[in-house]
Amino acid sequence: MNRKKILVAVAGACGRMGSTIISLLQKIQDMEAVWLFESKNHPSIGTQAFGLTINDNFEQCPGADVLIDFTTPEATVVNLEIARKKKIKAVVGTTGFSKEQIERIQSFAGEIPIVISPNMSLGVNIMMKIVESAAEMLGKDYEVEIIETHHHNKKDAPSGTALKLGEIINRVRGREAREGFVYGRTGIPGPRTTDEIGIHAVRISEIVGEHTVMFGGKGEILEISHRCFNRESFAQGALIAAKFIVEKETGLYQMSDVIEWFKKPS
Repeated sequence: MNRKKILVAVAGACGRMGSTIISLLQKIQDMEAVWLFESKNHPSIGTQAFGLTINDNFEQCPGADVLIDFTTPEATVVNLEIARKKKIKAVVGTTGFSKEQIERIQSFAGEIPIVISPNMSLGVNIMMKIVESAAEMLGKDYEVEIIETHHHNKKDAPSGTALKLGEIINRVRGREAREGFVYGRTGIPGPRTTDEIGIHAVRISEIVGEHTVMFGGKGEILEISHRCFNRESFAQGALIAAKFIVEKETGLYQMSDVIEWFKKPS
């Protein structure tokens, strides 16, 4: 069955992720960017990108099916409030939300469908499934350390992906989401306990994103790693998520839901 093009509004259109998403949209026949916007007073307001004007708000968007937002927690919550009023579905790749902001997003999902994920890469989300399986098979006696590396401009630490990986392991082990998390070590912390999950953030150069989970047992270490070399992997995942969410009416979804949908034969 032929359907109309999916019309997309892109927040943070001049940012690294926003511009990558817009560039990819030019190559996809069944999707189209129709509204690009940035924060007020951004120097690019009023300029052109791929034949569209960069606007300074989302409220004036004349019509879109899906909002794609990789901005800041504060901006994303504002944009989702507008999306809720306009009945525009949303894909969110922003990280660093507070507990209160997550609760607001959950309330929005009662009225519009939202995909939210700290990492839209298909590879990273498959890594999460592998880590989950490894945690199930190795049990609670293996020690866990998580190392993430990103470019020097990343604002939040540790990364949302590193936190999610730790939360997955805790869920398998029947523990609270961030129970036992230790963020780096300094001074004389003494021997680690088996309950600890060490999470370490490295910020250097222009690295897009690297994540490694280490499971340590007696006489062995199992490492599961993912390395991202450019932002197209995140952008491609976000566009697949947009195709997924346009079919939904309400609800809060993760990339695991998108991947389950994506791998089903059409």
